[in-house]
Amino acid sequence: MSAQKKVRVWDFPTRLFHWLLLFTVAGRFATGLSGGSWIIWHERFGFFALGLLAFRLLWGVFGGRTAQFRHFVRGPGAIVRYLKTGVSPTHGHNPLGALSVLAILAALIVQVCTGLIVDDDIANKGPLADKVSGAWVSLATTIHRMNKWVIGGLIATHLLAIAYYTFVKKEKLVSAMVSGDKTVDAAETEPATASNKTAAFSIAIVVAAATYWLVAVFPKT
Repeated sequence: MSAQKKVRVWDFPTRLFHWLLLFTVAGRFATGLSGGSWIIWHERFGFFALGLLAFRLLWGVFGGRTAQFRHFVRGPGAIVRYLKTGVSPTHGHNPLGALSVLAILAALIVQVCTGLIVDDDIANKGPLADKVSGAWVSLATTIHRMNKWVIGGLIATHLLAIAYYTFVKKEKLVSAMVSGDKTVDAAETEPATASNKTAAFSIAIVVAAATYWLVAVFPKT
């Protein structure tokens, strides 16, 4: 058996984002399906998700190496090679995992953006619903209702993939997203991931301020 070592794969901001997003999406699903007086919490979870997603997009440019989109988003050739060999070109997301990440992020962005202009004529009305035409509100409301099932399907597929890698391929994906570390062959030369804490804090402040501004300037009428 070859010698092994631990390397830092996921920086702290990426890990924190991951678990906060999991909590937020679960909260949105639970409150959205419950309806009634829970809808106010559905909206709050939505604003929090909006802030988290904005942070992740910026962190995908300025964050730690494995968090950067340019590091893990690969072309069709890399995906085919991974399917043939099962060997990932990086310690972070493998090429298939990258597709899953992009699909989930895209679906969630659609959900929070449409949520800003929904109006179900009962209790759920987005802060920007009065700023666009009725046709856009109707379209956004329809997409918002349907897209939650797309998100549910993507998350279910993601969880099944994690179970497969955990129990079949014996890769400790969950523990790596908790600790940030992954065990690899000692001969591996890919550098450990580091992140700029000042950049993470600055981005978080800007995103929080922008989200608060959106809520404060466009309150529901």
